[in-house]
Order: sequence, then C-alpha cells, then structure tokens
Amino acid sequence: MFKPHGMHLIAGNWIEGDETFTSSPASGQPHAYAVGRVSDVDDAAKAAEHAFWSYGYSTAKDRAAFLNTIADEIEARAEAITEIGCSETGLPEARLNGERGRTTGQLRLFAQHIMQGDYLDRRHDVALPDREPLPRPDMRMVQSPIGPVAVFGASNFPLAFSTAGGDTVAALAAGCPVVVKGHSAHPGTGEIIAEAILAAITKCKIDPGVFSLIQGGNRRVGAALVEHPLIKAVGFTGSLAGGRTLFDLCAARPEPIPFFGELGSVNPMFIFNGAMASRGEEIAKGWAASLTMGAGQFCTNPGIVVVLAGDNAEQFADVARAALSGVSSQTMLTDGIAAAYRDGQKRVAGTSGVREVLTSTCDLREATPYLFATTARNWLANEALGEEVFGPLGMIVTAESLDEMRAVALSLQGQLTCTIHIDDEDITDAAGIMPVLERKAGRVLANGFPTGVEVCDTMVHGGPYPASTNFGATSVGTLSIRRFLRPVCYQNIPSALLPNELYSAQ
Repeated sequence: MFKPHGMHLIAGNWIEGDETFTSSPASGQPHAYAVGRVSDVDDAAKAAEHAFWSYGYSTAKDRAAFLNTIADEIEARAEAITEIGCSETGLPEARLNGERGRTTGQLRLFAQHIMQGDYLDRRHDVALPDREPLPRPDMRMVQSPIGPVAVFGASNFPLAFSTAGGDTVAALAAGCPVVVKGHSAHPGTGEIIAEAILAAITKCKIDPGVFSLIQGGNRRVGAALVEHPLIKAVGFTGSLAGGRTLFDLCAARPEPIPFFGELGSVNPMFIFNGAMASRGEEIAKGWAASLTMGAGQFCTNPGIVVVLAGDNAEQFADVARAALSGVSSQTMLTDGIAAAYRDGQKRVAGTSGVREVLTSTCDLREATPYLFATTARNWLANEALGEEVFGPLGMIVTAESLDEMRAVALSLQGQLTCTIHIDDEDITDAAGIMPVLERKAGRVLANGFPTGVEVCDTMVHGGPYPASTNFGATSVGTLSIRRFLRPVCYQNIPSALLPNELYSAQ
C-alpha cells in the first residue's frame, strides 16, 4: 500500500515545507502535504535552467530512452497509482487504469516520434556563390528547445494531464526541463508519479533539475511560477477564470512568455434532418452516454445539441430524457467542482426562455444529470447560455431553419470540438455550416461524439479562445511538442558547430 510522504520533489531531493495542507479524498484516509513556497519555485526554476545546458542539447535518442523509462517506472507502480488515484478522485478503477495506459502510451509515442526527427522541421538552402546579382549563403534551419517550462496539473485527469501528462511529456520530448505545480485535488497521485520520474532520471543519469514537483496549497506559488524569469513557457489545463489570470501574468512579465492554456468548451453537436429521421433515437442515447461519461468532467463533454424543429426533434428530447434518467449519481472530482456544477445548473435554470426537461438533486460531491431546452432565438439573445457548465448538464437548442442553425454556429465562442450528425442526404445542408465550424473549433467530427481524445499525430486539442489561449497549438498529440520549440537559422556555420540534430541530418 502506497503511503505518501507529502513532500515536494526539487532537483532530485524530497523537500519538506513550513506548512501543510490536508487532502480531501473521495474515500479513504486524508494525508498531509507540504504547502508550496515561492522559495521552492526559485530553487526548482534555477535547477531547471542548470539542467537545460545538458538536457536541452541531448540527443533525441537519449530523450527517447528517458521517456520510455518513465513509462516503465509508471507501469511498475501501476497498482499503487490506481489505489491512491481512486481514493483521491473518486474515479472508478477501470477509468484510472485506462488513463494510466494513455499516459504511458503517449510517453512511448512521443519517444518514437522524436526519433523520426520530423518535429524538427529541418530545412536547408544550399549556398549559391555564383548567383547574380548577389550570392546566397548556406542556410540551415532547425527547431530548438526554448528552456524551462512550467506545467499546471489538471483536476479532471490526474495522470494524462498532470504530473507526467501531455504538457510535461511534450516539453521533455522537446528538450525542455519541467517544473510542475501539482493539483491539490490529487497530491498523492502526483507524488507517486514524481517518484517514477525520479527513478527514470537516476537510471538514465540525467541532471535531476530536469523535473521538479511543487505541491499545491498556495495560489501565490502559481503566480510566482509563471512570473519567474527563468521559465520560458507555461502549459495549463483548467478553468477559464484561473487560466485567464495566469495568461495575463505571462503577458505582463518584463519578458512576456507564451501561455498554452486549455480553458473550456461546450462542444456543440448539430443534428441534420436526414440523420435525425433515420437514427435520432440512436444519437440521443449516444449523446446521453457521452454527456454523463466520467460525471461530465471532460473538457470535450458535448453540452449543447442543436436540432431543427419538428416531431423528430421532440422524440429526440424524449429519448435523451429517458436515457439520462437512468444514469445513477456519480462522485465528482472535488467539492469545489461539485459546488460549481450546482451553481451552473441554477444559472441555466434561472435563464428566461429555458425549459427544464429533466431535473434532479445533487448532494455534496455526487452529481446527477440535468437536461434543458430552449429555442435558437432565445439562445442568441442570452450569451450566458454559451458558457460551460462542467458536469453532466445538457441543453437542446431548437432552430426553426438552417439559417437559424447557422446563426447559432456563428454565435459560438471558440470550441475544442464541433460535431455534425449527417446522412448522405444532409451533405448539401451541412456544407453551409462547415466553414463556420472550421473557424470555431480545433477538431470537427462527423457522426460521433467528442469525448475520447485520440493521442496521435493528427490530433488537435485546442481552438480559438476561450477553448485555448493559442489557436495555433494543441495540447494532445505529437504536434504539441512544437509549442516548446523555436526556429533557429544557421548561416554559413561550420558543420562542426551545428546542433547534433541538424548535423546528423546532412
């Protein structure tokens, strides 16, 4: 049985704090953890900068071996990780096991990807000494790591988006040391993953400053981390309010740095008449399952469905209501998330023109589904209806025409995903809305549900603000490595002085 020691990991050393906070597990015994200090941030950032002078110039082969070893060490602690993770978050064992597999899978995928070298975007313009009217020098370009990166652990993914999650893996793959600000919702899970990373650091003989974990309990630590002059970028997954605060701090620094934040999305689905007529019942049941998966605590949770008015739309609402009625209460990740869900439900229910289709009662950390309905005209008149409610709450928006459906799409803020449900007969109608959805979302789906984000080369998990703070980036998939690289051009530099990655490509 894993028993947390409650300390920070800074440059290979376990560090106690002056104060402690107590975890609030969904079940089991709470534990005390050191509260992060500004001095811890300074120590970790300085250690990361020191490590960069070796790790940032290491070979892809060495970094790939490091990522694979982290995956091995996580799997060696599989049982203990599941135990502490289930206790802290209330997530079921199968979900934690699956998320651990996703975490180790992306470590191994990124290791394989950097060995191929495509992420470096290597380019070479050969010298043209005889060109008229002016000769051209020999010029080479390659992507280079930017330096130490700060990563904020996410509440809803204690493994895949936290200590050794996507942001951490992308930065390490790029050659950037990482300082993680652990999430106070699952500090024990963060600690055991940090132990796995430390074991990999030791086995691979890497400068221990390449990774540090500072536990939560103090909001000043987050501000100190993004404002530290040695930190060169920030990765964040969380609330719009928290992310926007950190984003503004990054922009206000004497040296502004990029803030890669994934902040929120309602992930609308648009159902066209042909698909509604032929399989509306199937879509309604699938939506209910996707909406309530993991108590609705997914950033890709499809909270909004836009349909065209008619008998089939009314039947869709009836089927969705029946499917949601059969869903039992589920434990939410934290008391704060549960409270915010209840507040969001009250806000929606109190909005003029919104009708309750299914209501229920939430208590403490237990969440039950809610279903509401409104017209497209009312949606367009109430901007607040487009704000995310984090949890299993759905809304059906009924449009009177394709033009009105398109108007709803145009009114959307930036989204992680947009989905269309179509049959062959709907292609022409869907063509009228596709250009809008492409501008609104980072991922557009047909005849599916957005929950379940594939970790692969083509995935885009991002989108226009407020889905993310950088529309040109993704926080999932191998393209995410590019966030922590910058292009450098080498003009007439002798081969012996070129970076290893560029020279090896000659």
